[in-house]
Amino acid sequence: MGLLAACSTSKNAGKKSAYNKTASGIEYKMYRDNKATANAKETDFVEIHIHTKYNDSLIFDSRANNNGKPVSFPVTQPKFNGDLAEVLGMMSAGDSMVAYVSVDSIIAAKQKTQPWMKPGGKVTYIISMLSVKTQEQVNKEKNMSNSEQFAIDDKIIFVYIADKRITGVQKTPSGLYYTITKEGTGEKAKAGQTVYVNYTGRTLDGNVFDSSVDPKFKHQEPISFLLGKGNVIQGWDEGIALLNKGAKATLFIPSPLAYGKNSPTAAIPPNSILVFDVELVDVK
Repeated sequence: MGLLAACSTSKNAGKKSAYNKTASGIEYKMYRDNKATANAKETDFVEIHIHTKYNDSLIFDSRANNNGKPVSFPVTQPKFNGDLAEVLGMMSAGDSMVAYVSVDSIIAAKQKTQPWMKPGGKVTYIISMLSVKTQEQVNKEKNMSNSEQFAIDDKIIFVYIADKRITGVQKTPSGLYYTITKEGTGEKAKAGQTVYVNYTGRTLDGNVFDSSVDPKFKHQEPISFLLGKGNVIQGWDEGIALLNKGAKATLFIPSPLAYGKNSPTAAIPPNSILVFDVELVDVK
């Protein structure tokens, strides 16, 4: 289902009854209507708390299922009649509503349904709109956050390298630290080439979270990817490009060049500095 919409419908549109109805048939009721701010529009980013039910069964609760954090996504146009995006585009920061989406409308639009969605049923959404931000605001906040995190991580990496007495460490303008432990042969890998890399990744406390050489992780073969195309974390795209075939290195990657706040696994806490021992096995 689509997520957000730029919708010109007024928040007070529809019949003057307990529940209003959108043009596509979604029933809704505003519990809180902050008329002082503008509705979310296309290209905006929104943060919401959402509670989804089908009959008496709870399907999703952002507070329970997302560690108490809201979900965030960009505004888009509704993709079919009955798309929840239609009512989300009628909300602004501070608003809350309940909306009922007909399963029949989802089926009629040939959208994917879940086994618990039965003809004649309705999905209930209780929504609280926490914020509406422009793309410019989101970018500015991200840059400020990254700048602060880089400063924190830089001090931690510097102290770590000094305490461990690691020699030959260099730092790139982006903030990546690295040391080449074995020289390779030939030219350095270039963007657009397919690289084959053996690796072991760990956090600064020594916790190994993945490896292509440790049997414990059950995938003992080099990982391959197109270099410089964003298929891996930024610290890898930059770090592997410093190596030639056969070279080995250790990369000390600040969290903004790794996963930042968006950890892919519980083994990597948010804003973790990552250390990778890597070997560039081949370049094609």
